Amino acid sequence: MDYRREIDGLRALAVLPVILFHAGFETFSGGFVGVDVFFVISGYLITTIIVAELKQGKFSIVNFYERRARRILPALFFVMLVCFPFAWFWLLPSDMKYFSKSLVAV
Repeated sequence: MDYRREIDGLRALAVLPVILFHAGFETFSGGFVGVDVFFVISGYLITTIIVAELKQGKFSIVNFYERRARRILPALFFVMLVCFPFAWFWLLPSDMKYFSKSLVAV
């Protein structure tokens, strides 16, 4: 599949209600709809890639998950690393306990 610029635009639009919801705008109390739209678009893109690889006879579930990990894990670890010092200074001990448990669970 060729790169489609309009899909990036749709994903950006899907993220806006989520950001505005978390910013406290009551008008966007249904920000979760943006998450749903984002996941549908991502699912479409992933399915398109899988179907194309299946047609070419080169699909591998191991390679599929390896690509997902290479794409997602660096950002995940970066966010965890950045959040930890802020949590250490700002959270109460009981909240820090929950935060630490969530980091381990991730």
